[in-house]
Amino acid sequence: MPKFSRRAFASALPLGLLGGSFLGGGMIEGASALAATQDTAEAPVSVTPLAQIRIGRFTVTALTDGYADMPYEYFPGRTAAEVEQAAVAQFTARPSGVRFLFNQYLVEDGERRILIDAGAAGSIGQTGQLPQALATLGVRPDQIDAVIVTHMHQDHMGGLILGGKNNYPKAELYIDRRDVAHWTDPAKRNGAPDYLQTSFKMAEEVVRLYPRIQAIDGEREIVPGVSIVDLTGHTPGHIGVRVEDGGQSLIMVSDMIFPVVHPGATDVFFLFEQDPAAAKAMRDRFFPRAALEGALIAATHMPFPGLGRVVADRGQMRWQIADWALQN
Repeated sequence: MPKFSRRAFASALPLGLLGGSFLGGGMIEGASALAATQDTAEAPVSVTPLAQIRIGRFTVTALTDGYADMPYEYFPGRTAAEVEQAAVAQFTARPSGVRFLFNQYLVEDGERRILIDAGAAGSIGQTGQLPQALATLGVRPDQIDAVIVTHMHQDHMGGLILGGKNNYPKAELYIDRRDVAHWTDPAKRNGAPDYLQTSFKMAEEVVRLYPRIQAIDGEREIVPGVSIVDLTGHTPGHIGVRVEDGGQSLIMVSDMIFPVVHPGATDVFFLFEQDPAAAKAMRDRFFPRAALEGALIAATHMPFPGLGRVVADRGQMRWQIADWALQN
């Protein structure tokens, strides 16, 4: 279990919520704004969701590649009816299942840009929006210095190889060695169910197209203030990323937490998990410690921007959305 100090789990100082034309820093004024509004009143509105927080010297921008609705029967440990009932109670039920967001995080310190995960890139659900989100920030893929892949499921690495090419040509790629070994093992692929075959295929492409891949072993610092946290269970090499500076921190826990079912119950899993027992053991250790320390958490599949905390409420663990925007 990673060692979590109170300093490591300190709260973050937010910058604010960004979207659409506000990102440019100026406000459209007067009659031109009114005319533009009237001209486009009947056109569909497309907003690229972006949110930023400050962690010491780091700016962390939450992005999203899109979403997919996961069938209620995809959560072993509870019946589909029980999962749907919980989703209805939380006002998150969809006709086709539990809505999963695909959140990514861009970490910048003025010198380096580090992207945490690369999205599904259209391989599942309504995804493929990450390039547009980066473009809205004015960031090109070839300006990304490093990509940390929290694990080798398709929704976390699809954007790396979209179109059969290396889409982040100047980036060093960091993936846990155990995941690289698992997802490139022909025997593992031959014995895997159909729904995992895309991940195996993508993993081979990632290794082929990214000669600068760094297969990392355990916890380590990528750059000062950005470090890997071992969260194995969901996959053999499932990792998180801690960003910390100036007494503030954020820990990105990837697929440690799923909407509706977590953190209230650690004995509920997700269909794609390779080792449910290990995943449960990690959650059993992590959730109480995170609640004790008040950890600010970023989670891939929670409602955008995926920022929140695990809190203990009358003996039960629950997800508390972080009240992060426009806070002092």
